[in-house]
Amino acid sequence: MDLGLGGKRALVLGGSRGLGAAIASALEAEGATVLAASRSGAYKVDLTDTASVAALIERVRAEGGVDILVNNSGGPKAGPAQGQTNADWLAAFQAMAMSLFAITDALLPQMIERQSGRIITIGSSGVVAPIPGLALSNTVRGAIAGWSKTLAGEVARHGITVNMVLPGRIDTDRVRELDSGKASRTGSTIEAVQEASRQEIPTGRYGRPEEFGAVVAFLASRQASYVTGSMLRVDGGLIRGL
Repeated sequence: MDLGLGGKRALVLGGSRGLGAAIASALEAEGATVLAASRSGAYKVDLTDTASVAALIERVRAEGGVDILVNNSGGPKAGPAQGQTNADWLAAFQAMAMSLFAITDALLPQMIERQSGRIITIGSSGVVAPIPGLALSNTVRGAIAGWSKTLAGEVARHGITVNMVLPGRIDTDRVRELDSGKASRTGSTIEAVQEASRQEIPTGRYGRPEEFGAVVAFLASRQASYVTGSMLRVDGGLIRGL
């Protein structure tokens, strides 16, 4: 199936590793020109630094903007809701939410002018079912979900779709780090932690990054032009809720 992405420009935040790299590869395979933004990439950005975010915005706007924006930020440190400091909450919100809001808001006018665009934000299954021990992520990504849904209603008439994709247990460095941390806290082995996780997933395995990237590529496609304001879970059936 031709997804109609040939000639499209896509900005993928966090595009150098993990889910971001898989998304970038999927979009490139469909013919899109991908601007992979990261601390070490050709399009440098540090989402914790407002000056760095502003510089990225200025560069991308000067180059004519993009047709597809993939908002993908790293996850914050693990930990409970109790005991987090104001600095912890502010840092997580700045890196995971405020930077995404600023980049999206700055790139929207050029999409509106073209009457076409795709904004796809990567969340977490914790938006639907909060994950124990990941309070900062659960909270901030929940706020992002509210923003995404609200924005979808505001820009739909301009041919712009706004959606979220919620990964479950995808085999990335981030998930391996979380599994390793859990193993250390519980006195278990990482293999035992991973096996316990697999037992909770109906498909019996972790997802592959390329499987996740393919779903994002579809949402960026012309075929997905009537899908907006949605949250799509890619979790192997892990979340049992409707």
